[in-house]
Amino acid sequence: MQHTLKGSVIFEGVGLHLGKPVQMVVKPARAGHGIWFKRTDIALGNTLVPALWDIVERTPLCTRLINEAGVSVSTVEHIMAALAGCGVHNALIEIDGPEVPILDGSSAPFVRAIMARGLRSQGEPVLAYRVLKPVTVENGDAKATLMPSDRLKIEFHIDFEDKAIGRQTKTLDMRNGAFARELCDSRTFCRKADVDMMRDNGLALGGTLENAVVVDGDDVLTPGGLRHEDEAVRHKMLDALGDLALAGAPILGHYVGERAGHALTNTLLRALFDTPGAVELVTCDAAMTAWLPGRGLIWSEIPAEIPHVA
Repeated sequence: MQHTLKGSVIFEGVGLHLGKPVQMVVKPARAGHGIWFKRTDIALGNTLVPALWDIVERTPLCTRLINEAGVSVSTVEHIMAALAGCGVHNALIEIDGPEVPILDGSSAPFVRAIMARGLRSQGEPVLAYRVLKPVTVENGDAKATLMPSDRLKIEFHIDFEDKAIGRQTKTLDMRNGAFARELCDSRTFCRKADVDMMRDNGLALGGTLENAVVVDGDDVLTPGGLRHEDEAVRHKMLDALGDLALAGAPILGHYVGERAGHALTNTLLRALFDTPGAVELVTCDAAMTAWLPGRGLIWSEIPAEIPHVA
């Protein structure tokens, strides 16, 4: 069955790139509504922005949605991953600025607040996109693929010169609350040189060592170190789930990302829906629904106290 929240959840923080304070309220919505953003700081025109792949402005740093009126919401990937990972299918997200608050740089604060509020079953079956044949897109040495599978699997491979990250690989079956248990507390990460460059260009103004893992060669500069030894690849998988959630319905398929980012994952969704016979919309029966992300999530498995490893 489709699910929405039992009540509204409020988040306050700053946006990662502009660094301005923002309030975001995630509200319940009717069955079949999907996920929509609403800019409450704009008085005139169309302020509703659907969380869909075909209005993504492809940028390397984050996922930005922009509607036909030019109204945008950026850095949506972490809240979208949280909603997908908690099994929320319908919600209205009111936000009084152009960026989703970055909070601690992961999805964990969103997950904890959503699950503390609780979910309400809506009595309507879940629709999902089933991948029927492989689709691959490439950009230089980066590649992203979706292959047929009876459930969502996410596989990711990264390779960085900085030894603090290096080469990391991870694969997860996203059933049984795997997102909340394995991925949701993994933070965005970047190289110190990239942070300096972004700051020089007026970006990452809201970024701090408290909401990102910053590395410099062998060293992790963020106080407390890492939450997982492979936190970087886990965060890439978190981002992938959030970007795939912009399909507008859960995906039944095996995603493989190799050095992929937000823009390439969106390009993959565009290719999936543009390729004849590559995907079909199906109504999930009880067995299929039980395999979706968010089902089987246990409160005790949600990271409450943030672990660190040296």
